[in-house]
Amino acid sequence: MATTRDYDDIPGTYVFDGRRSQQGYHLNMFCMSLNAESNRERFRADEVAYLDGFDLSPSQRRAVLERDWLSLLQLGGNIYYTFKLAIFDGLSMQDVGGAMSGISREEFTQMMIDGGRPVEGNRRIGESADSPAETPGVGEHTS
Repeated sequence: MATTRDYDDIPGTYVFDGRRSQQGYHLNMFCMSLNAESNRERFRADEVAYLDGFDLSPSQRRAVLERDWLSLLQLGGNIYYTFKLAIFDGLSMQDVGGAMSGISREEFTQMMIDGGRPVEGNRRIGESADSPAETPGVGEHTS
């Protein structure tokens, strides 16, 4: 049974702790492999075949292929590693932040300029009717 941490109750927060480190090891190794130009060329040529060289869960594999940035973090990806995939695609941190937030790059950038998300309704899961109820661990791959 997984231990619940205090930060599991913060909406939209996926702390890269020991649990996610273990869960995302192979995913993060894939992302790190994109540091080498030869690997980027192989991935560019055939993403599916390239991913066969990594022991990814089906959910992790789908998240990579669909560029589901939020799922990558939920499935153990470290933002510093998964951002290598975004860079591969020519995306900025604002592009990825917007995608994870369900808003455009421009809206995300303005939100950050304006000071970020409002604290109200974003402190604890279920704090407001607008906060989606999340259950830590749902959809996560364990090996």
